[in-house]
Amino acid sequence: MLLASSLVLPVQAQSEFSLEHNELRAQLSPVRYATLAAEQGGKIKRISVREGQRVEKGQRLVEFDCALQAAQLQKARAQLAGAKNTHTGNQRMADLNAIGSVELNNSLIEVAKAQADIAYLDATIKSCTIDAPYAGSIGEQRAREQEFVQAGQPLLDILDDSALELEFIVPSRWLGWFKPGHNFAVQIEDTGKTYPVKLRYTAARVDPLSQSVKAVAVIDGQFEELLAGMSGQIQIAPPELTPESASEVPTQ
Repeated sequence: MLLASSLVLPVQAQSEFSLEHNELRAQLSPVRYATLAAEQGGKIKRISVREGQRVEKGQRLVEFDCALQAAQLQKARAQLAGAKNTHTGNQRMADLNAIGSVELNNSLIEVAKAQADIAYLDATIKSCTIDAPYAGSIGEQRAREQEFVQAGQPLLDILDDSALELEFIVPSRWLGWFKPGHNFAVQIEDTGKTYPVKLRYTAARVDPLSQSVKAVAVIDGQFEELLAGMSGQIQIAPPELTPESASEVPTQ
């Protein structure tokens, strides 16, 4: 009877793990992703990328028609040149006590105002183009060339698929051995293949109701067939149920 009871516990533990194992599902997601939006309202002059295209960091993605802003900037620079000439003349007249300090200070203020206008228009023109914030792939394209868009309107999705993450839920009692760097595997249903995975981190808070914790892992390697959105089943064996130790469990 003692021998029988000692054999039942590992089998029961293995059954419980199999139940948890079947529930460990995860979906691939990019490490970074963003929806790029218009910083100002205007007409889209050119979109130089298409959905699914790979881009490099800093590559030009969208260009707006900013001819009006460019003309305003040219006007502001001319006004700055005039303000500087006026201030220089007033400075010479002030040295000769021909004008008072009020006129001199006002001419200096006009120079500062022109400089501020130029800085504003420079920033406006810089927002006339949108460059890739990092290398990745273009997701959904939400606008088209020649369309007029409002400030804040979404234009493109960009995904950093240099590494793909998996987010899933594990029992909180695993935290004693399930540490960052732990190696396991995931079977992706879309490809029918199994891929190596490495744990990145577990959440700092445990759900007290389900006694579970969120875990985030990353695909360990580069596999061109994998795409964000694919899903599959996590394959993890606790230390006491590794193939080596499982083979040592006696049978009746």
